[in-house]
Amino acid sequence: MSSTETYLIVGASLAGAKAAEALRDKGFDGHIVLIGAESHLPYERPPLSKGYLAGSAQREKVFVHPESWYAEHGIELRLNQTVSRIDRDARLVELADGSQLGYDKLLLTTGARPRTLSLPGADADGVYLLRTLDDSDSLRELLARISRLVVIGAGWIGLEVTAAARQAGVEVTVIESAELPLLRVLGPEVARVFADLHVQRGVDFRFKASLAEIRTSNGRATGVSLGDGTVIEADAVLVAVGIAPNGELAEAAGLSVDNGIVVDSSLRTSDSRIFAAGDVANARNAFYDKQIRVEHWANALNQPVTAAASMLDQPASHDQLPYFFTDQYDLGMEYVGYVDQGGYDQVIFRGDLAGREFIAFWVKDGRVLAGMNVNVWDVVDDIKGLIRSQAAIPADRLADPATPLAELAGVPAD
Repeated sequence: MSSTETYLIVGASLAGAKAAEALRDKGFDGHIVLIGAESHLPYERPPLSKGYLAGSAQREKVFVHPESWYAEHGIELRLNQTVSRIDRDARLVELADGSQLGYDKLLLTTGARPRTLSLPGADADGVYLLRTLDDSDSLRELLARISRLVVIGAGWIGLEVTAAARQAGVEVTVIESAELPLLRVLGPEVARVFADLHVQRGVDFRFKASLAEIRTSNGRATGVSLGDGTVIEADAVLVAVGIAPNGELAEAAGLSVDNGIVVDSSLRTSDSRIFAAGDVANARNAFYDKQIRVEHWANALNQPVTAAASMLDQPASHDQLPYFFTDQYDLGMEYVGYVDQGGYDQVIFRGDLAGREFIAFWVKDGRVLAGMNVNVWDVVDDIKGLIRSQAAIPADRLADPATPLAELAGVPAD
């Protein structure tokens, strides 16, 4: 039966585009409008700090679909347009130009934005952020012409840009308040792997450092001053200190917002006609039975299928294990699972840690909470099986490369 309903998707992101695709795949033949603030077609973000930034991936590869796909599937794509208000009572959104669009169901895939610094010089020319395709284009051009870069923040984005910069021959100094990179995410055991990786490539880390200012000359960044008075000169500065969810539109509409838009496991908000997915969604994960907001590509890829089903009143539940990956120099890595900061007993390694060809398991009470495979491939499904089994596994079996991972779920603990 043909539908006359209108489904609006606010956020022409990977999540937004995949939601439109999922709605069509699930048989919705009503009106779909996908609204995006940028001028670009919906694109994927991982290449922006990985292959595309490094010059090994072509530009057209970042886009979710070719432009023709949207017309072929009856998706009204509105780019360069910003939603300024949601009127839940009237079931409409108001755009920045004053025009209005009505909806029967609304999906918010508004994503996140880079956190900025409140420091002298933070708004100077030569201070860069990385979130958008335009940002990546600017950084590509930058890395081709500078010799010294300061990166503030040793998280995933900071380290991936650092790797691209070093491969372009740029000297890099990384400023980090913790004593190791990625410490909050990985813990000290695995964080050291990434510290060593970059130090061996000539990166100058300044750990446990505080920033006093971004130094400038004639309005342009010339380096940074640390809290201890150290001055580090540079041709440009990248600020990579995390992202903040774009929940303001939802909050102003009276939806429940707490570290993102709060949604249940069906990705429905506190308004039964409004849904959220991707970086902005603080979602109830059915496997973990807790609210989790994950800022990774896999969420933007997978959650829209659940959201689309829920919008169509089909039973659906978000229970995906968080997944992310990185590529830095010759290190490729995949991580699956979820560990609260400090919420594990030990990390068990399988393989060649020194040679950076191994699997790491974060374990609590003998049960695998998360796993990371480094330059070891085709094991993610097995690691997911270990996590989902919640089986207690003897540490020696977990560490033994001769024991197939697929056999370990359900092995009784000693």
